[in-house]
Amino acid sequence: MAMTQFRYREIESRIVELIRDKALAPGEKLPSLRAMSRTMKASLSTVGQAYVELEGKGVIQSRPRSGFYVAPVQKLLPRTEAVAETELRPKTVNRVQLIQTVLEVLGDRDLVPLGIISPSPELLPRRLLRSYLREAMDRPEALEYAPVDGLLELRRQICRLSFDAGIAVRPEEIVVTAGAMEALYIALRCVTRPGDTVLIQSPTYFCFLQLVETLGLRAIEVPGHPGRGVDPAEVDKAIRTFDVRACILSPTFNNPDGCLADDEAKAEIVRTVARHGIPLIEDDVSGDLYFNSERPTACKAMDRDGRVMLCSSFSKTVAPGCRLGWLMPGRLADKAREIKATTSVCTASPFQMALAAYLSSGRYPAHLKKLRTAIRDQMAHMQTHLGRSFPAGTRASRPRGGAVLWVELPADVDGVEFFFQARENGISIAPGCIFSTRENYRNYLRLSCSGVWDDRIRDGIETLGTLAGNMPSPRPPRG
Repeated sequence: MAMTQFRYREIESRIVELIRDKALAPGEKLPSLRAMSRTMKASLSTVGQAYVELEGKGVIQSRPRSGFYVAPVQKLLPRTEAVAETELRPKTVNRVQLIQTVLEVLGDRDLVPLGIISPSPELLPRRLLRSYLREAMDRPEALEYAPVDGLLELRRQICRLSFDAGIAVRPEEIVVTAGAMEALYIALRCVTRPGDTVLIQSPTYFCFLQLVETLGLRAIEVPGHPGRGVDPAEVDKAIRTFDVRACILSPTFNNPDGCLADDEAKAEIVRTVARHGIPLIEDDVSGDLYFNSERPTACKAMDRDGRVMLCSSFSKTVAPGCRLGWLMPGRLADKAREIKATTSVCTASPFQMALAAYLSSGRYPAHLKKLRTAIRDQMAHMQTHLGRSFPAGTRASRPRGGAVLWVELPADVDGVEFFFQARENGISIAPGCIFSTRENYRNYLRLSCSGVWDDRIRDGIETLGTLAGNMPSPRPPRG
């Protein structure tokens, strides 16, 4: 049964690829069930199930006594645009309470999961990881402390993976962490003190803002463009104007708007921070979730003096619950290890051992390819249904990677009120205002595309569209 289910999903993905690559045009007839069965070496019932699923998703249409046809092209929502930025100035972050409310839905299986980026379990290598974890637990060192900077074999595997991002790094230049958030925490502890100002792009991941607030830092926001990210000239201007102690940027598929800076912009940002003598903390968590043929180059690959501190993790690609990430601290490796030792001592040995074994097996690249295909397909379905269901005036991002959509609602929709209404209707989303210290994104929301498209997700999108169309104008603030 499990193999049949996997097979029909595979056939679905293949047909979606053919349509996306224009090998099958809108209105064109699909191969018959029997022909597709021969081509895909699958049973008629499996192919039929794939066709029925695609019809339910609006990708193909059935015509009586004629067969299945590619559905007409749906008009996508207009792209989100850059938000006009007010005067640049450092600001105290104050978003913790609302962020905590959003995070309360973590693990709530009763809600349609559109608010948190966590890959669907059926997209993850659960059986393999379970096998490797069992093997790890049979070894005595699984119950011992790991080295502060992580198991050597895992760090070696991370070095090998980093080549795809253009990074040549040695194991001793990596610190294994409990996810990317601990990596960011250690990096900020290395280069800032309470009261310092850090530069962040706008919008940015809300947990970054939460950490900045927790550490007593002030943030200055540099606006990003939904397509190309932050302007290096704006980064330079902010650094020259204010006493910026560090920059936190996500140049590869920024969360939440999915923007991707090109290589020249990344190189110019690296040159800028080097010229001013300040560190760049690079969030590269979504770097492996690219939709094109090649992985984007990381800023760290262009680092010549060790000022770029790269943070990443396996949470978006392998196993969120394992909490395994890493930090490349550059010239501050000794200090990073010291802070790691006084924070969490080390990262859990069994998970490190299991993941190192999984990565060394050579199965990770094929898994990533399937995961990217699933996310890309879900994103395409969501964009189509957003266009069908949401009111006029709605815009949506069109990222080239990552696992989120950034949606701009009509100006009179209050995103926070929309968040609470969605939750009352059994749907989790992330309101736009938590991705900034300012009020620029009151009518925005972020939707996760890290699951598998199904009727539940489709119905959730349609319900959100109905809610958006019925939202009253924002109430004036209480006095």
